[in-house]
Amino acid sequence: MSNDSPFSGPTCAAALLAGVCACLWWPFLPAWPLLVLSLLAGIALAWRARRARVLGVLLLGFGFAGLHAAAALHRQIPAALEGKAHEVSGRIVGLPLHEVRRTRFEFVVDADPTQPPALRGKRLRIGSFDDDPRNRAGLVAGSRWRFHVQLRVPQALRNPGGNDGEMQAMAARIAATGYVLEPALALRLAAPTGIDAWRERMSGRIAAALPVASARFIRALALGDTRGLDDRDWSRLRAAGLTHLIAISGFHVGLVAGFFALFAAAAWWVVPGLCRHVPRPFASGFAAVAGAFAYAAMTGFALPTLRTAVMIAALVAARCLRRRQRLADTLALGCIVLLLLDPLAVLGAGFWLSFAGVAWLLWCLPPDQGRRRWAMLRGFVAAQAVATLGLLPLTVMLFGQASFAGPLANLAAVPWWSLVVIPLALLGVLAESLHGGWGEAGWWLSAQAFDLLWPALARIADSPLAMAWLPEPRWFALPLALLSAFWLLLPRGVPGKPLALLLGLPLLHPPLDLPRHGEVELVVIDVGQGLSVLVRTARHSLLYDMGPAMRDGFDAGERAVVPALHALGVRRLDAAVLSHGDNDHAGGWASVAKAFPVAALLAPAGSPAPGITACSAGQSWEWDGVRFRFLHPTPWFPYLGNEASCVLRIESAHGSALLTSDIGNVVESKLLRVAPRALRTDVLVVPHHGSAGSSSKAFVAATRPRLAVVSSGAGNRFGHPRAEVVRRWCDGGAEVLDTARAGAVRIWLRQAGVQRPGLLVDERRMARPRLWDAARRRHGTAGLCYAPEMQRP
Repeated sequence: MSNDSPFSGPTCAAALLAGVCACLWWPFLPAWPLLVLSLLAGIALAWRARRARVLGVLLLGFGFAGLHAAAALHRQIPAALEGKAHEVSGRIVGLPLHEVRRTRFEFVVDADPTQPPALRGKRLRIGSFDDDPRNRAGLVAGSRWRFHVQLRVPQALRNPGGNDGEMQAMAARIAATGYVLEPALALRLAAPTGIDAWRERMSGRIAAALPVASARFIRALALGDTRGLDDRDWSRLRAAGLTHLIAISGFHVGLVAGFFALFAAAAWWVVPGLCRHVPRPFASGFAAVAGAFAYAAMTGFALPTLRTAVMIAALVAARCLRRRQRLADTLALGCIVLLLLDPLAVLGAGFWLSFAGVAWLLWCLPPDQGRRRWAMLRGFVAAQAVATLGLLPLTVMLFGQASFAGPLANLAAVPWWSLVVIPLALLGVLAESLHGGWGEAGWWLSAQAFDLLWPALARIADSPLAMAWLPEPRWFALPLALLSAFWLLLPRGVPGKPLALLLGLPLLHPPLDLPRHGEVELVVIDVGQGLSVLVRTARHSLLYDMGPAMRDGFDAGERAVVPALHALGVRRLDAAVLSHGDNDHAGGWASVAKAFPVAALLAPAGSPAPGITACSAGQSWEWDGVRFRFLHPTPWFPYLGNEASCVLRIESAHGSALLTSDIGNVVESKLLRVAPRALRTDVLVVPHHGSAGSSSKAFVAATRPRLAVVSSGAGNRFGHPRAEVVRRWCDGGAEVLDTARAGAVRIWLRQAGVQRPGLLVDERRMARPRLWDAARRRHGTAGLCYAPEMQRP
């Protein structure tokens, strides 16, 4: 590519990427006229002003990404359509995920005038619930259906260490999420067609042809169909650092492209007359591009496959134009093309891992490792070392974990899977496409080859030393860690490399900001319609409830509580309290118990929750200068569900907190009679998620908290918290925060001055604003009633 082009070279690629990232990580979305102005000014500068070309490309990226983000958010349904029934017709896209009680899939609504105007042509993420899986068997990729659905704007939980579901929904252009009403009335309009339907049929043939456990991995490696992998499989793959292979890497695309190129070259060799029309090198190149993009389509256009296909196309184009092009220029061109195709791709981890990995290898490794066997082996080992060290900062920042077994596992898995297992699986797919039944031999050989290595990889992954969870770092930790990796990968003889390790400490060993002696920290985790509160002192941790878990569905313990505890640096739980047996409080216990050792488990006597010790009024203990005391239930109090909830009071030298779970007006009145002085508190978790049957006027007046936190789910069907309940707490002088609006709420009771105790509050959504934040766009930044004088970090 000519150096006169405004879009050539790594510099312009970096400028475009910087502009895209600057826009998407801005706390709010600029007005569309400013974005259009930025885009036009960027094009003008990039094209005409040679000295300001980089600035022009940066402005172009800023405006282009902003317009894409604005369009994606504008496509989300208006709030007026939430909670209402809609009849829609359209096509299932992608591969539906069939679970025991539900099927999840993406659905593109038809664009014809018969569809609701606000939903025409939009992509929905829908679930269909039915206890009998046979009733959902017809929900296959590529089929057309008519459904009655209930929808809502995509809004996800916001917690430390948790996935940002709202960001992912915007990047995927999801207009709404919802579920099918009356699945029995759903009507199939047309049989499955298209590439997704072919993928699902081929995946089914692999499963039918291979009655072995490894069939699920062959489906993933050949077709990118990971639906058969369970949580244990994914945890092993993460621990062994092998998810990049399962997710269909660019190397797979290169194999397919090379096969197509060889086939074309052979055809031109057999029929020399074809060279009169198209030279053989050109034919091989065109065949490689066709094969690369065909395989990318076959795997659902996953980002690594698309990136590699674009790079192959760039190399072929340069060769056809007889222009020499460095690999760095090809990588830059691939980055530019992908960003111009979809600037929101930078919101996915795959974008960064794909390009960063190749960039590190291009920078660190010499272009020619030699042709001798030992030189090639040395080059492969060096590549693994470079990729491991170079990508470590990104993997820790993106996933909160580091795989120590990754380098060892990759040394064995990369060549064996890439050169043996995957080619055999792909040959099976090709043979099966030509004639039914021809692919079974290839798949069987692929499974046998996979089973030779997988047991050893599984043992490595199951080792307690294979992977470490790391606490959530500060914002500056990533650039320092990247600088550390850059310094360590400089040529031999560069001084100060041991000092470079210090730059990685903020990422690998971030400060936890633990309470000091006599101080206490509370984290009300955003678990949706449920409750989970982490309480920490200087050297102890207690978890009060674990959120809801649906059978064969969403598990807040696994999806919200465990990642939050990892991100906050919790290694063990000195005590756990299951306030009562309702699912929205105790459902996540199994996932938490699997992830963390728990020294003591408490629950009300008679509760179906698996408590070992009964919580009882008067029971107390002290940790690090902080006193814990149960106020309810009293001894011999019968188990009555909500009314038997464990009420826990936490007292420190700098303030107190009261955790009330789901008690109602009856228990509130009882507490007012037997322990009125113990109710006065600084921080209170509002009883029963702010229901109308709790938070009586007398209870509000007796507690008089400075901060009242409601744990509720966005748009929950109970209407929690009730407006009249919120008004009582606001009138009582409390600032009221709701996790549905604020995300996780982190509270510190600590010394703020010489004589004055301090209450410090951190709201996840407010402290880390994002332009795609659904709650922030709908409700603004204030709480249900807001106290500006409340201290915030």
